[in-house]
Amino acid sequence: MIKKEKKPGGAEAIILAGGSGARMGTEKQYLPLAGRPMLEWTVEAFTSSGLFSKVILALAPENLGKHGPAWEKAGVKVAAAGATRTESLRNAFRLVSPGAELVAVHDGARPLVDAALIKACLEKAAEAGAAVPAVPLKDTVKKVSPGGSDFESTPDRASLMAVQTPQCYRLEVLAAILAAAGSGKDYSDESQVLEKLGIKAAVVRSTYRNIKVTTPEDLIIAEAFMKDEKTVFTRSRVPLARAGFGYDIHRLVEGRPLIIGGIKVEHTKGLLGHSDGDVVLHSICDALLGSISAGEIGVYFPPTDLTLMGISSAVIAEKVLEILASKKARIINVDATIVAEEPKLKPYYEAIRDSVAKLFKMDAGDVSIKAKSREGLGEVGHGDAVVCYAVVSVLK
Repeated sequence: MIKKEKKPGGAEAIILAGGSGARMGTEKQYLPLAGRPMLEWTVEAFTSSGLFSKVILALAPENLGKHGPAWEKAGVKVAAAGATRTESLRNAFRLVSPGAELVAVHDGARPLVDAALIKACLEKAAEAGAAVPAVPLKDTVKKVSPGGSDFESTPDRASLMAVQTPQCYRLEVLAAILAAAGSGKDYSDESQVLEKLGIKAAVVRSTYRNIKVTTPEDLIIAEAFMKDEKTVFTRSRVPLARAGFGYDIHRLVEGRPLIIGGIKVEHTKGLLGHSDGDVVLHSICDALLGSISAGEIGVYFPPTDLTLMGISSAVIAEKVLEILASKKARIINVDATIVAEEPKLKPYYEAIRDSVAKLFKMDAGDVSIKAKSREGLGEVGHGDAVVCYAVVSVLK
């Protein structure tokens, strides 16, 4: 018998999303639901609940490589799913903090779970060691013969319930479940092992809304539930990585200072433009605005506005940062490539990098600056213009 006298403390969550979706006919976790991948809704229910210090997501190997970095950037820990549900849980459990006292285990394909149910399960688990949400059966259940050709008996429906997730456990209880679960053997849920341990899971009354999306019909039902405005719009979004691309070109002319990435570069010519012509900052700003679908810098600083003549591109960068903040977006990294035949910019790489990092309030380690030539080809190759391409990623 496992002791249960320990008082409740910090809680962590494990979300299992490594299934193949055989009954759905495709990988269900990333199917669109109410305009977003289903798994986003599931994870968000836990990250936005305020009940967990850590959320761990078990992903199939291909999704771990494809989506894992974005989840990590969003503050969700990721683990490799195994060949079975139990193996996936075992892999994710290794990331649970030793000091955690409660652990919730949830299906990635149950996107409609709410904070009230999660909290109720945690509270019951703190008291009893284990808690499982469930609903009464609506239909009569019959036991079929081994071959499935006929019915043998009808169990008393009043004594049966359909179980759901999140199934919540004291840390030591879940550890014991995994230890008792035979190697290579799979279970449809962890509570099946509890009988071996002499522990009875507390029943938490749930609702039929907390469905598991397993078949195409389930997805239709979930979509219908999600049309409830309170369900769709009261949760805060899980921030996800978004990319943006920017491009700018300015002509080189005599009599102008050459400003690149906020740094004055010694040269006989400078960049012609309505502002200071800083192609690096302009391309980065356009990339950032594009990443949040907020247009481009010409919308906010139109070339027809004569009061902006000669404006520093640092001011443009400051405005872009304000727009990002209003959209609750944070810059992850910037990668800019300058294309110029002259002057040679390699000696200025670090200065430009530090300047860009400072202007956009980033770590210099998240900024990449490099330059290429056009090998004498075109207006850039003839020394008549400078081009910059920029790629950025943000969390939003």
